[in-house]
Amino acid sequence: MALNYLNLVGNAELVKQLNYAMIYRLIIQQSPISRIQLAETSHLAPASITKITRQLLKNKLIKEVDVQQSTGGRPAVSIEAKFDHYHAIAIQLSRAHVTIELYDLGGHSLAFKRYPLTDFTQRLAQNYVINLIELFCQENNKKIKNLIAISVVMPGVVDSVKGIVRYTPHISVNNWALADVLKEKFHVDAFVGNDVQSLALAESYFGSTQNVEDSILIRVHRGVGSGVIINQQLLMNHNQSACEVGHIQVNPLGERCHCGNFGCLENQVVNVEIEKKAKLLLEQGYPSKLTIDKCDINTICQFANQGDELAEKLIKNAGENLGRAVAIMVNIFNPQCIILAGEITKSPEILLNAVNSALYSQSLKQLRENLSISCSTLSDSSAIGAFALVQQALFNGSLLMTMLDDK
Repeated sequence: MALNYLNLVGNAELVKQLNYAMIYRLIIQQSPISRIQLAETSHLAPASITKITRQLLKNKLIKEVDVQQSTGGRPAVSIEAKFDHYHAIAIQLSRAHVTIELYDLGGHSLAFKRYPLTDFTQRLAQNYVINLIELFCQENNKKIKNLIAISVVMPGVVDSVKGIVRYTPHISVNNWALADVLKEKFHVDAFVGNDVQSLALAESYFGSTQNVEDSILIRVHRGVGSGVIINQQLLMNHNQSACEVGHIQVNPLGERCHCGNFGCLENQVVNVEIEKKAKLLLEQGYPSKLTIDKCDINTICQFANQGDELAEKLIKNAGENLGRAVAIMVNIFNPQCIILAGEITKSPEILLNAVNSALYSQSLKQLRENLSISCSTLSDSSAIGAFALVQQALFNGSLLMTMLDDK
């Protein structure tokens, strides 16, 4: 009987968490919205809506607003989200920099700072990040009202459920329990995650896939990463990873990849490979405005947009290879939307035309008929991906219930 009772209590708490999360998310996505509309949309009883909204109002997560009726008369009272009472710190831990950003709950950036990353062991990197957070908080103490979470994203294999970094290419780690360390140090909820998967979430919450159920984000930078959103949820497996798109073979005659395969997508489209091909062709006498000393990816994109033949050739070739991988993803997942991110998207027209050309020749017609492919609308230099983990915890109710329980 005791076990059954505990199960009932546990189920009741889970139902409560999910109901609060559903109502909070509806308010954010459909505000201003009335209590009657919330009841109709959520299928919860009006009494439950009243109880939930009362708690959210009390904790300053939502606010009441007057919405004038179209027929005149007294304004109807509706509800919308209140974003400015709580804040979160989001951190992007890239190979060369630590980007720290302060966000309100609406995903609005309130402060931004970038620091060089020079410590590449777990202990030193951890101490450095903690010191930077403390410094950032001191510099922005007047902007931070109620800090509720700290979130960190980085490349590699990250167990976001347990808050452990299993592997990251630029820091030597051994099951780095970073979330627990930050939670104990700063006494707030802490989250860690993979940078590209988190960016896919951010695109779903704040970018061009907000109203899309199924989408895939592919980011090209030093490597190629992807995040798959199914039914507005990030696709994850037992290892907290999924869809290693960078190691899809797109050229069987290509060079050997560090993974052991030949002609992986990563070897064909990452920034350094495009730059290396540019230098090789320039050395062979290929005419171009590009020079050996100035053929970085940003310059290549700039000249491609201006009609430089070599620059166009490089972006087109990368786009065709990217399109072959996109075609495989489309055949497997049949998403509504593909989002491309990274410096290569600074030449969007040439890139997208090349991607679509390969996609149309290598994917099922029925699966691409309603598919849209576009470039990310989010800032590539921000820490919005890290903040998306905070938003996810609010939307699934785990962080939301912690905030309510603390009051």
